[in-house]
Amino acid sequence: MIKELYIEHGLHNNRMKLFMKFDYDTKAIELVKTLPGVKWSQTEKKWHIGYHPEALNSIKNTFKNTGVYIQTLNDVNDVVKPRPIEIRKPSDALPDLNKVQKEKITEFKNWMQSKRYSSSTINTYSDSLQTFLRYYQTKTIEEITNDDLIVFNNQYILANQLSASLQNQVVNAVKLFFRSVVNRQIDPEFIHRPKTQKLLPNVLSKEEIKLILNTLGNVKHKAMLSLLYSCGLRRSELLTLKLTDIDSKRHLIVIRQSKGKKDRIVPLSEKILELLREYYIAYKPKLWLFEGQDKKSAYDESSLANVLKQALEKSKIKKPVTLHWLRHSYATHLLENGTDLRYIQEILGHSRSSTTEIYTHVSDLSIRKVISPFDNL
Repeated sequence: MIKELYIEHGLHNNRMKLFMKFDYDTKAIELVKTLPGVKWSQTEKKWHIGYHPEALNSIKNTFKNTGVYIQTLNDVNDVVKPRPIEIRKPSDALPDLNKVQKEKITEFKNWMQSKRYSSSTINTYSDSLQTFLRYYQTKTIEEITNDDLIVFNNQYILANQLSASLQNQVVNAVKLFFRSVVNRQIDPEFIHRPKTQKLLPNVLSKEEIKLILNTLGNVKHKAMLSLLYSCGLRRSELLTLKLTDIDSKRHLIVIRQSKGKKDRIVPLSEKILELLREYYIAYKPKLWLFEGQDKKSAYDESSLANVLKQALEKSKIKKPVTLHWLRHSYATHLLENGTDLRYIQEILGHSRSSTTEIYTHVSDLSIRKVISPFDNL
């Protein structure tokens, strides 16, 4: 029997349906066929039933006590709610890029690719530059100056209450674009940047981590979230792990070409190694440590986020926890256990010690020793 079944809602022949996705399995197909009105979509390559208020419960009851983990990929209950009025992004109101601008952005992308920038950086910088150039669609690129970037920050970023991080992204993208493609410097001294926000990392207690992990009955999902916490991994690092990256004899994991194009090793505890062995026996992955539905690709980022979301609901933790909180919590708990800050820096893959030092501000080990003068009144 299959281990997982994914459910999502969508339109099919202009009718709302619940689609079911799972690996080919004759027993699962037999169960699905017992659902009233179920049909196979040749175009979507999925089974589906018409949406009605009890549709999701019908699927869950059909697979009850089979050990199959049912995961919803989008809010299947949204379809019976009235759709909110569409709020258009500020960028939707901007004119389209002209031919020259499109060519220059393509040239910029090619330059970044040749310099081996990460795909996420290329996409972020390209999108930021597109927004900026669309704002000045009536100007030639040669006419754009420092003053135009200042005007853009004030009249577009600030006027639309967009984030400080977006403002910084635009500044970085425009600077790099003019230096690499236009061969002209945008003087950084005259560019308005937002003040850097000094935010503390969000941290969960050990008890909260244990509560979240204990709600996970599916060994694959438990292994993924446990590995994120127990090794302080970034989401992308977890999902790009291959079987060959696990060195069980030396109790190490090799993280290859992560942020900053760096390799590093992280310690692998005996307890998490046992969990990984249990997972391997159940799923038998071939290439990626955590495979997606088609077995040829890595596990999907949004699906991983959904695993955490459902674990939080079951554990009744109301904090807005994200996957990155597990990494922050790992670093903080290491520090509280007395681990040297230099080792934590190496394990996390931080280039600068100042990045790691922020965890000293959220560690409560020393703070709890401080006696309030109120207690001595």
